[in-house]
This record gives sequence, structure tokens and C-alpha cells, in this order.
Amino acid sequence: MTVEINCDMGEAFSIYRCGDDEGLMPLVTLANVACGFHASDPSVMAGTVALAKRHGVKVGAHPSLPDREGFGRREMKMGREELTASVLYQIGALSAFLRAEGMELNHVKPHGSLYGMAARDEEVAGAIADAADVFGVPLMGMAGTVHEKVWGQREAGFLSEYYADLDYRPDGSLIITRVHEPFDPATSAERALRAVTEGVATAVDGTEIPVRADCVCVHSDTPNAVELATAVKAALQPHLT
Repeated sequence: MTVEINCDMGEAFSIYRCGDDEGLMPLVTLANVACGFHASDPSVMAGTVALAKRHGVKVGAHPSLPDREGFGRREMKMGREELTASVLYQIGALSAFLRAEGMELNHVKPHGSLYGMAARDEEVAGAIADAADVFGVPLMGMAGTVHEKVWGQREAGFLSEYYADLDYRPDGSLIITRVHEPFDPATSAERALRAVTEGVATAVDGTEIPVRADCVCVHSDTPNAVELATAVKAALQPHLT
């Protein structure tokens, strides 16, 4: 049994900082890099890709709804073709920086509300898949949702993830907050290990829900992200790829 640790990164913009990418990059195996629509800019993308290369971390695109002011965490209505074009544009931008560093795109993981919408709406999930298919890379999402139903049929594959720093509802859906709160590292690490080895997560009401974790996510904008990622990595060390 093997697992990756992934992190949503490169979410600074201009002179504004967001998260400790320097501290987190040595602790993860996959970086989901923002592509400019919810955060980041050309200089931030270039720097984040270069940082990932130095640490041997594989890079995926982290496209969003065009909602920089809301950090991609407000839902929007977009037609399928428009949404595909938006995601394709973002992946293409990141791919240029990867090419400049001699790296390959590893995967695609939608951000924020786009991720949540795709978890329940086949049209949204299909629009994202149409863009990802151009690059022939896996899509990352949640098992047991529309993510797996639509993306699991793709030739490029599907990566299921568990969140170490978000809460789950009893129905297995995520509680996506506008601002992330700190999580207890020891508890999060223990739960991540259980998700990986037993396929079980704990919902906010204490009920146990089934999960599958090819990778475990820590967000860079969680206030204690480095401490959290350190604990998660230590707990998962025997299972890391």
C-alpha cells in the first residue's frame, strides 16, 4: 500500500503571501499549483515550479473558477464549453512553466468551489475532464462522488484523496470553508493513517464514513500547515511512494 502527500500551493499573488511553500515543499510528494484564476501570477507560478523541481516534487495543475476576489471559493454558473476553455487555459499556462524547467505535468486537481461542484454535477466534472484529456493526465478527486463516477472512466486515470485539514459531513461530502482553521496535527495524522490503511474517516458528528486515499492533502493556507504536514508525513512514512 502506497500513498502520496499533496498540497495546494503557489497561492501568493504579487507582493501578497499565502502559505509557507518553502517550508511545505520538502514534506510533500505532489504539488497542486495555482494557475492564476483564484491566486498566483506568472512570477509565482515560475517560482513554485522551480521550488518543486529542487525538491523532486511532482507538479499538477490546480485550476479554479475565475474568482480571485473570493479565492475560488464562491460558486459560479458557466456553460460546459466555457468552463472547459477556462480550465484548459489555466493548465496550459502552468504547462509552459513546467516545460521551461524540463518537467512534465503530473495531474490536474480543481480548486475550491470548482472541486465541490464537480463532486456532485456530471456536467461540471465532464467539462474539467474534457480539458484534462488534452494533456492525458489523471484527475484528482474524492472517491464515491461524481468525481470518481466521471473521472474514473478516463483512460488517464483517477487519483482519490483524503483531506487532513478539512471536515467531512456524515454523507461523505467536504465542508469547504472560505477561511481554513488550524487542525490538531496529532489527531489529523492519526486520522490520515486510518484513512489510508483502513479506508475510514470520521465525520463531524462522529460517524465513520468510507474513504479511499491514493493521496492525502494538506492545504498551504491552513494556519499550522507545516506542523500538520510534518505530523502527517511521519505517520504515513511507511506507506509513502
